This record gives sequence, structure tokens and C-alpha cells, in this order.
Amino acid sequence: MSTLANRVLGSATFSARSFEEVEADPHATWQAIGIVILSSLGAAFGIRLTRVEDVAVVLVFAIATWILWVLLTLFIGTKLLPGNQTHADFGQVLRTTGFSAAPGIFRALGFLPGVGWFIFLAATIWMLFTFVVAIRQALDYAEILRAFAVCLLGWLLHGVLLFGFIFTAF
Repeated sequence: MSTLANRVLGSATFSARSFEEVEADPHATWQAIGIVILSSLGAAFGIRLTRVEDVAVVLVFAIATWILWVLLTLFIGTKLLPGNQTHADFGQVLRTTGFSAAPGIFRALGFLPGVGWFIFLAATIWMLFTFVVAIRQALDYAEILRAFAVCLLGWLLHGVLLFGFIFTAF
């Protein structure tokens, strides 16, 4: 069994093996949730939220919209665009996508003058691509384009909700 650090590094570097490992390990659920929390905190700090109340609101909303993204992806991936071998449950998708949020921790560097916005954007896009690999593995897709289509649909809705909330609330 890999360590948490190995799983995080493997997920961030698109390792199908890492995603398969967390998919199969129900004990990794809390680790995945922890990574999402760290990634969400990274986003909150990266957009320069300084009040504890504001960070808490963003954290709760980010986790809620991530769960919505997981549910949307599970529905789209298993019901609307399933592959020949597709079978997954909520826990498997939750774990793999939770680990796919690992690059989001770098969004905390969004506060840096000049390059912060670029780091924040790059980490967010990096997360999308790790999410695609996570979904490809969780839903047992043969082709990456199907996983990309499923993820993009869910990501767009997730992003509109999360960033729309952040920019209107703060």
C-alpha cells in the first residue's frame, strides 16, 4: 500500500495506478476529502481572503460544489455516456476525484504579485486534467476523450457555481 504522499504525487502526475489504488481503497475516502479541503483552502488564500468567516464560507461552498461535481460526473459518466466496461459507485468517484484535487493546493500561491494569477489558473487547469484521468480510471473508460467530455460538462457547471459565488459574495 502506498503512502498518502505517494498517492498525492501519483495523482498529481496523472498516474493511472495511483487512481486505481485509491478507487479500490475505501479507507482512502477521508484522505480524498482532506485533499479537497486543502485544495479549497488554497483557493481561498490564493484569492486573498483574509477573514476567517470568508474562508469558512468558501470552504463549505467549495466542498458542496465538489460533491455536486462528483454526482454530476457519476450520472453523466454512468448513465449518459457510459463506456463498454463502465461501472462505478459514488465512493469510487469521490475518492479518485478527491485525489485529483491535489494540484489545487498550489492555488494558495495566487496571492503572489505578478505571477499569482497565472499560478492559480494553471493549478485549476491542472486539476481539470487530473480529474479527467481520475474519471477515466474510476469509470473504466477505454478512451480519454469520453472521460474529458464527461469531466468538462461537470466542471463547467461546478466552476460557474463556485466562482460565480465567490465573485458575487466577495
